[in-house]
Parts: sequence; structure tokens; C-alpha cells
Amino acid sequence: VIKKVGWRREDLVISTKIFWGGKGPNQTGLSHKHIIEGVNNALKRLQMEYVDLVFCHRPDRNTPIEETVRAMDQVVRSGKAFYWGTSEWSAAEIMRADGLARQYGLTPPAMEQPQYNMFERQKFEKEYDLLYSELGYGTTIWSPLASGLLSGKYNHGIPEGSRATLPGYDWLRKEVFTPERIEKVKLLVPISEDLGCSMAQLALAWCLKNPHVSTVITGASKPEQVHENMQALDIVGKLTPDVIDRIESILGNRPEQEE
Repeated sequence: VIKKVGWRREDLVISTKIFWGGKGPNQTGLSHKHIIEGVNNALKRLQMEYVDLVFCHRPDRNTPIEETVRAMDQVVRSGKAFYWGTSEWSAAEIMRADGLARQYGLTPPAMEQPQYNMFERQKFEKEYDLLYSELGYGTTIWSPLASGLLSGKYNHGIPEGSRATLPGYDWLRKEVFTPERIEKVKLLVPISEDLGCSMAQLALAWCLKNPHVSTVITGASKPEQVHENMQALDIVGKLTPDVIDRIESILGNRPEQEE
């Protein structure tokens, strides 16, 4: 698509992730072998010589962090990626990786891809504080709409054909689409109406309002949803302290900060 449209590669920031890749110990995890082979295979599929970002997509408890850091340093030094980072790592694991990289003169991780939305806040807003203040970290957040719950489309039941009706997604109904959360989304709808936006736009704008959010990953099954999501940019400025207070009074889950 990039070649067909004629976009300049330099104008784009393209990322890939590495962890799962197939069956067997050599095709999963963050070993030196899998990282090098996985990145090479990703570049072949992308038909590119390099990507801008590579994310270690989940921590690997079976591989020493030092081995992963050394492999990612090789990926960067070989010109196959400009930066590397993590996804769903703990703050302690990230600080360990950063410390090892600086100790041995290797390329440190530069970004994290965590889950963040109105219902998932503790890790992003509290645990990662040191990453922002000490390392100047950037983030690419996923699930800003909590698997679609914050779009409001589940306020009156589960629509046919939605993700929650698919085989293997029973956990969504049990863990994410809880009655308590649905009730809170219903209470948030009047705020979105007052701002002249959809519930999805309000949820996306709320994420963007956080200064530590660098990028919001959005999903869409229709072109119209892409256009709607992008309009959330116009709502961020409308989230005044008073509006944020109204939202917080409904959510009631702001993480307590250390004194």
C-alpha cells in the first residue's frame, strides 16, 4: 500500500512487535535467536529494509533480560530498527533493561506499549512514574476503548456480530463488560453529549489528555470509525478541569499518588 500510494518512507513511523511467532521454543519469546530471526522475517513481510520501532511484546520469563537487551542492541546497530521498546513489561523490568544497557554501552529501550483507558489506570499512572520522570519514556497505548466498552455500544446489551459474541471471547463478558463498568459508561454519556461528541471520542480524548501518552492505538472495522476516532483530537481542548472532575467523580478509580 505504501509503495502504491507513493508515500515517502521518511514521513512514516512504522513499528513491529516480537514475541509470538509459531510453535516451539525457537519461535516464541525474546531469545537472541528469535529476536534476530523474527525481525528479519517481519522485514521480509513488510518488504522493508528497516522499521522505526520494535516492541518486545510481553516480558519473557525464560530469557535473561541481558540477552534480550544485547539482541535488541544488535538489531538497532545493524540498521534494522531505529529504536526498541517493550509492551506490558513491569516498571522494574524496564528499569533493569535500561540499567543493563547503560552499564554495557548498549542501546536502551525507549518506549513502552501498555494498556490504558478509563478503567485500566494503576500501572500507567502510578507504577510507570519513574519511567516518565527518570527516563523520559514515551508510550503507545492500546485498548483505549476497553475492547469497545467505552464506545457505549454495549450499554444496552451485547449486539450480534460484536467482538464479545465471537468464540473464545467469553473472558470479555466476564472480566471487561461487567455491570458496574457498563453503568459507569452510561453515566459518562451525558458528558459526551454536553461536549458534542460520541462516547468513543470522549474516551480517546481522555487518554490523549494525559501528557505521558505519546500515541493512541485505535482499531476500526469501517472507514467511518477511523474518521470518528480522529475527530477525538478536537475534543482534547474541551476537557477542562471541571469536565475532568465530572469524569473522575463517575469513574472513582484515580490511583493514589505517593506523598
